[in-house]
Amino acid sequence: MAGRCLGAGHDVLATGRTMSLNATTPSSLIAKLAETPAEIDAAQALRYRVFFEERDAKATPRQASLRRDIDPFDEVADHLIVVDSSIADASRRVVGTYRLLRHGAAARADGIYTAGEYDVTRLLNRGLRLLELGRSCVAKSHRTRHTINLLWHAIATYIDDHRIDLLFGCASFPGTDPLTLRLPLSYLYHYHLAPSRMRPRALEARFVEMNRLAKSEISTREALFAMPPLIKGYIRLGAHIGDGAVIDPDFGTVDVCIVLSREQIDARYGRHYRGARKAL
Repeated sequence: MAGRCLGAGHDVLATGRTMSLNATTPSSLIAKLAETPAEIDAAQALRYRVFFEERDAKATPRQASLRRDIDPFDEVADHLIVVDSSIADASRRVVGTYRLLRHGAAARADGIYTAGEYDVTRLLNRGLRLLELGRSCVAKSHRTRHTINLLWHAIATYIDDHRIDLLFGCASFPGTDPLTLRLPLSYLYHYHLAPSRMRPRALEARFVEMNRLAKSEISTREALFAMPPLIKGYIRLGAHIGDGAVIDPDFGTVDVCIVLSREQIDARYGRHYRGARKAL
């Protein structure tokens, strides 16, 4: 979760179940779970174009040869996609994606993606139904509020159908120098640190201190202005942040860990997405 980090089975928003929002959303856009290998491949191709071509992340030899962003977690995840049927090239109709990994499915992939950067034991021990969000991206041509809202309405439907209690995952700042990010990192630490009972912590070998400025030195307005849109969106939903940032040299980012409850999603999207579901 560059917003890189949203199990098996395609029973939600699957065959015959797609979502478009309303008249303000282009009628050619729908959100659905990928049902075929070709749709998953198209999502991986979009991820490659955004992460590796547009943002200059470091691809493995296999990723570079296939021109696909792939990893083992793809095999046990659901892939939420936004499809634009107006695009002539079928291989490029997937214009948005999120990878959704439920905790039960993650166990079959030797853990959780986020666990490579954060100790998430406190989340796992709470007995909650967890959903890891990751690999989120939208094609440059479709980076609008409509597309983002369509993705999040679909996520809200997904967590409702699977009775998810808590969402988490990594979200990223571009660049690998924490000093240049001291204002937004300090803001997140002082204003949005997760309660200790459910607070992920960066692994000791990768821990980067977020508390670099005193709270009195922080301009909230300037901190939010310096925030990537994805992280800012999570914060507006009421998300909490884990303790410590992590530098990801392969993606050229500084990552933070997001924790978001179902109640916070419902407060923002509940009334709207339930209305949309009646038409499914």
